[in-house]
Amino acid sequence: MDVHINGRRMDVPEKLRQLTEEKVERLGKVVAMDRAEVLFTQATNPRIPDQVSCEITLSGHGHHVRAKVAAAEGYSAIDKATTKISAQLKKLKDKLRRRRADKNRALPDDLVEVGEASSAPEAEVPRIVKSKRFAMMPMTPEDAVSRMELLGHGFFFFTSADTGRAAVIYRRTDGDVGLIDEAD
Repeated sequence: MDVHINGRRMDVPEKLRQLTEEKVERLGKVVAMDRAEVLFTQATNPRIPDQVSCEITLSGHGHHVRAKVAAAEGYSAIDKATTKISAQLKKLKDKLRRRRADKNRALPDDLVEVGEASSAPEAEVPRIVKSKRFAMMPMTPEDAVSRMELLGHGFFFFTSADTGRAAVIYRRTDGDVGLIDEAD
């Protein structure tokens, strides 16, 4: 696995760099991935108790897995991040096995196990398992945000009263709200 370790607003010590590389390479034993990017970020506000955040992004075979955690220092941040991403990789492995079992085929060992030559997985089309229909009435983006909050969803599809076109309001990971509007 190709591992890239970077620091933003901080220098990553060599000991932390080596520990990170070891832990991330161990993650490749769960599901084979091609590339890993690890980013350590130092907070600039001294009142934030967890000063160091660690973001790990793994990619390979058409899959991307990401985990971001914060801790008081880099060593505990990498421990928390690898624990979190390990759980996500186990879910991905189970998902891949279920897909293969649905097609009455076993999951190829080269997709999951490390040490053998791996091949790219076949392009699979996800199944539509649920379908909804609802009446869309024009509304402002602010009304759409309140509807989304009332429903408890992470996004809300609506017709914009301002433009008359389709639009989506969505909850961002930083807690803010984003708007996707259809172009002219």
